[in-house]
Amino acid sequence: MTYKVFANGNPLQASEINLNLMQQAIAVFTDATAREAAIAVPVNGQFAYLTGTSNLTKYTGAAWENAIADTGTTVSEQGTSRAIVAEDANSFIYATAAITITVDDELAIGESVNFIQNEAGAITFAAGAGVTLNSKEALLDTNGQFTGASLTKKATNSYYLIGDLA
Repeated sequence: MTYKVFANGNPLQASEINLNLMQQAIAVFTDATAREAAIAVPVNGQFAYLTGTSNLTKYTGAAWENAIADTGTTVSEQGTSRAIVAEDANSFIYATAAITITVDDELAIGESVNFIQNEAGAITFAAGAGVTLNSKEALLDTNGQFTGASLTKKATNSYYLIGDLA
């Protein structure tokens, strides 16, 4: 199917409506119930936008799914020292007090955790057993309120720590 630009005065065939309009548009509905009531037999690759949840969905040939993958990014506030866990991957942690983050080898290669120092107390990073933290000039503390740092796993037991460090 090719993309078609329609012009005034040209006849419009039913096949053109089905191929060029219906399959090149995103239908808009308030929710999944309204979508399913209007589209009794969806077509593989068809999209629909749900205004109630601001969600773009697509039909896979078997079911409606989210068209845009969820990154799984979470945001949490942390006021006590703790160790990194696998569930921290791709998240943001806002420190609400001076804390120490122990970096154990819990993330997968390429995964990151981002940190923001929300208060006056610094975030101090400490290497867990067998872990190497690689940072500029071996700095391991955030540099002041509203500064940030990012921790990314480079390889087994090896992490990069970058950001505004002191």
